[in-house]
Amino acid sequence: MPPRFAADSSPFLIAGPCVVESDDLNVRVGEALAELALKLGIAVIYKASFDKANRSRLNAPRGPGLEAGLRALERVRSATGLPILTDVHDPSQVPIAARVADVLQIPAFLCRQTDLLLAAGKAGRPVNIKKGQWMAPEDMRGAVEKVRAGGAPEIAVTERGTFFGYGDLVVDMRSFPRLQEACKTPVIFDATHSVQQPGQGVDGSSGGQRRFIPTLLYAAAAAGADGFFLETHPDPARAPSDGPNMVPLDQLAGIVGLAVEIWQRAGARGKETVRA
Repeated sequence: MPPRFAADSSPFLIAGPCVVESDDLNVRVGEALAELALKLGIAVIYKASFDKANRSRLNAPRGPGLEAGLRALERVRSATGLPILTDVHDPSQVPIAARVADVLQIPAFLCRQTDLLLAAGKAGRPVNIKKGQWMAPEDMRGAVEKVRAGGAPEIAVTERGTFFGYGDLVVDMRSFPRLQEACKTPVIFDATHSVQQPGQGVDGSSGGQRRFIPTLLYAAAAAGADGFFLETHPDPARAPSDGPNMVPLDQLAGIVGLAVEIWQRAGARGKETVRA
């Protein structure tokens, strides 16, 4: 069965390392996520990119590439039983990635690329579209319409912060109901990329403020996000990308557990609306 994005009695979780690494690390993270799924009774989708095509610097590590990366992700699914999500950057990658990935993801910078969105929709897989960092929630209707026109069986939209000046992102908690109303899709909150600081790291790489991940995640849980997106790593300082804005693997269960509790207590599907 393909993943269901719609939240019912609990939100779902997309999590994993930023980029495909060694089999040992990939599977170690996957096994921890499978254990978390059982412990909390939530659906978990394993996420890792075979290629980070939008790195800040030319010589930054990008990952193992399409074929090797997909083989590695297939081994994670075999070892853990978790469904797999990975990014696609070009229409030519879509049918190849769809042979392995249970969910295709459109990176935020590419959310207006018509040919990519149509190809992803035609692949027969659920598609998660990340909202561009410069876009208002209602602007995502067009991206969703393109994927829907391609025939995707399920679509979700992910909020990952909006540029505020240079090198910083902010999250407007009104974005969740606005995206849900505008796009008619489940809405996911990417708490890790929302604390990213593009260009503020060492030698022009991206920095991040990991300490704010729980704050934003808990607020999004109360605001009605249908699912959570968290990049995680056993040793973020040694991660090849996005280390400053990743959750240490040994802290993930506690953070997600409280977010799920907040989501359930907030009654995300039944909040009253104050009349204007």
